[in-house]
Amino acid sequence: MSAEDFQEAVVPEREGPRDECGVFGIYAPGHDVSRLTYFGLYALQHRGQESAGIASCEGGHITTIRDGGLVSQVFDEEKLRALEGAMAIGHVRYSTTGGASWENAQPIWRDDGRELALAHNGNLTNAVDLFNRLRRKGLDFRGTTDSEIMAALISSDYGRHVEDAVANVMPQLEGAYSTVVMTKHAIVAFRDPLGIRPLSLGKLDGNWVIASESCAFDIIGAELVREVNPGEMISLSEKGIESRQVLTSEREAKCVFEHIYFSRPDSILEGKRLQEVRGQMGEILWRESPVEADLVIPVPDSGTPAARGFARASGIPQDDGLIKNRYVARTFIQPGQELRKHGLRMKFNPLPEIVSGKRLVVVDDSIVRGNTTRQIIGMLRDAGATEVHLRISAPPIRYGCNYGVDMSGREEMVAHGRTVEEIAREIEADSLAYLSMEGVYEAIGTPASVHCDACFTGNYPLGDDPDQADNKFDLEEIAVFPVSR
Repeated sequence: MSAEDFQEAVVPEREGPRDECGVFGIYAPGHDVSRLTYFGLYALQHRGQESAGIASCEGGHITTIRDGGLVSQVFDEEKLRALEGAMAIGHVRYSTTGGASWENAQPIWRDDGRELALAHNGNLTNAVDLFNRLRRKGLDFRGTTDSEIMAALISSDYGRHVEDAVANVMPQLEGAYSTVVMTKHAIVAFRDPLGIRPLSLGKLDGNWVIASESCAFDIIGAELVREVNPGEMISLSEKGIESRQVLTSEREAKCVFEHIYFSRPDSILEGKRLQEVRGQMGEILWRESPVEADLVIPVPDSGTPAARGFARASGIPQDDGLIKNRYVARTFIQPGQELRKHGLRMKFNPLPEIVSGKRLVVVDDSIVRGNTTRQIIGMLRDAGATEVHLRISAPPIRYGCNYGVDMSGREEMVAHGRTVEEIAREIEADSLAYLSMEGVYEAIGTPASVHCDACFTGNYPLGDDPDQADNKFDLEEIAVFPVSR
């Protein structure tokens, strides 16, 4: 794929927060590890659609294949056959640091004294400082991601074994990182001390698997063992599994939005299936914000579990009033001026036979900019809905994320500086209500003290100032110029 094609092969603009990335790793001698990794990434595709890659190791040689596109577009049988060995790691990406170029696709390969491949989900808040430090040491970079910075730090570290190198590097990293790194001898997985991004450990026929979510274990027939602990490092090798608690923190700060939106509903997080959690959010939403209506409809697919819970608790019938085209996640064809005004119908189409003459409750999990929500409400009114009441199974998003999620700038957020009533007028809803923060934690079943909810509250667990955070493209800007030594 050419550089020009790669730049075009990005996910179109959409209303919601961008998914971050997904990582996968497996050490399983005697198994087709590249094929298992392929299907693990297939299950994690929702976490990133810009690029995909797999690295495997056989006979002391690491082979990496990565490119722009979905997992099914990047890999075929011929490429999978080229990825042999007893272990492999994989990655699906949406860029949160650095742009959508081939150089930034993962797994990242480096050899600065220790050959390795690395896949990372998260965002380092001190990436620019680390980049400048490594450049002053004479290290060069092909891409502009914090993931390559991590790879360079580990590859160039003096530690005798990769586990020692990772233990030396982890205290230098600030921010969110759930990471898998592979050398010729082992796969090492490690998670930041606050546990911001998810990472889980699974077992397959006596072998070990690492993945961002448990749904990746289900697809290959593995079982979830537990989550990787915040600050923990796990090593998988011919010696079996080894664990080391490298860092500790006074608190945990697991991303609450994983429960609301990012993780797949069939994944298990903090001991609960997310389909159940999201259904409970819908039930609590009805309890907090009831409304007289004839029909509950979800904004598919993200709003479906909460809509079912809302309907279940309220007794109001539920139906599918919007049909989603699931094949528009990637298109190289622009609609043209004649079809541009109908652009949203590429993704959603209302059913007049279902919604006409009805007072609707429309349930979704979030509103960011509000543009898509306003258009959906307009389409439902055009289809004959007499009233449209919007219910959101999360609090208003008012702040950006510094830890691996592209939430848009605060000035673009419809909730920034507006009351709920003002937002309702902006999106032209008859009424609008959000789930409370207390309702979110009631559904999750764990307290606010072990989560990060900065996108709702502005309380950043690392104490960072959202106005001073590194920009997504900061590394691209400084990489053009030499760093003073």
